[in-house]
Amino acid sequence: MTDSVGRHAAARELPETMIIPPQAASPETAQPGPVGTGGSGAGSAGPGPAGAGPAGAGTRGSGSKGPGGQGPGGQGPGTGGQDSRPAGRHASGRTKRTGAPAKAPATAPARPPAPAGRDSRLRIVWVYPDLLSTYGDRGNLLVLSRRAGLRGIDVEAVEVNSDQPVPAGGDIYLLGGGEDLPQILAANRLRADAGLARAASGGAVVFAVCAGYQLLGDSFGGVEGEPVPGLGILDISSGRGQRRGVGELVADADPELSVPRLTGFENHQGVTRIGSSARPLGRVSLGVGNGDGTEGAYAGKVLGTYMHGPALARNPGLADLLISWVAGRLPPLASADEDWAGQLRAERLTAVGH
Repeated sequence: MTDSVGRHAAARELPETMIIPPQAASPETAQPGPVGTGGSGAGSAGPGPAGAGPAGAGTRGSGSKGPGGQGPGGQGPGTGGQDSRPAGRHASGRTKRTGAPAKAPATAPARPPAPAGRDSRLRIVWVYPDLLSTYGDRGNLLVLSRRAGLRGIDVEAVEVNSDQPVPAGGDIYLLGGGEDLPQILAANRLRADAGLARAASGGAVVFAVCAGYQLLGDSFGGVEGEPVPGLGILDISSGRGQRRGVGELVADADPELSVPRLTGFENHQGVTRIGSSARPLGRVSLGVGNGDGTEGAYAGKVLGTYMHGPALARNPGLADLLISWVAGRLPPLASADEDWAGQLRAERLTAVGH
């Protein structure tokens, strides 16, 4: 279990279905507009990611966080809109397109070809933000949308609350953190719904943080440490440890992933054991992570971590990896588009002597 203060404070602020158009290639031709803040600790959105600093220590549970300080959010997608067909609609069936049509850039960024059998839109499904979203975890959605948009990829973001079925047809499914009871409720409903498990088995990307990471496994610790069945999507099992991990987390990523050093903020009391069919996301050089010197885990296109921050704002290379698992090899971004992410990473790693 991990980290939320009950119901997501602003779960309704993200439109139920939001079409996010691609961004222009250069800062001269594209001015990304703000997106409303939302989520426990989501900071204001703008042209670059906002970092996540330490937050208040939590309360009980193998990973539960209390209502202490909130981590800031991520970076906002641009505001240009265009007509397109949503892959799946929220129960209300409403679609929202933001802003006026954006002008085409003078030089469009190179766009990776879509894999055979899918169109070029990137569909991101935000799973249960009403139960699982703290410490700026909403920023993971914003960062993915922004970095895809800068490469000319249309993004469709769909919010799915816990009283709704998880839709098929998503490309990337995101889960955040939550306290013990919301985590247990989320696990029960996701097991009954089976939509996330079907998506993962069908090859969709799944990125999960903290409580979301734990519930992907075979089991996790309940309110009193009792085992609670997970989803069995990732070969891990979690329980409650003897010490709480609160503070900065730094890890060197598995070389197979080819992403830079990982930085994040952790607040949990979970201990996670990785089975034979999964691999550690990284090796810890600062912090607790899984509790055995490793941090997170992945197998195929399913990846989990204890890092908040939000994780993808602090680790844009990891965000690009997730997008590339769907869209193929990505062209590099202009240096001006990487400035915010670079500043954030340098600030956080310098602050902890890395």
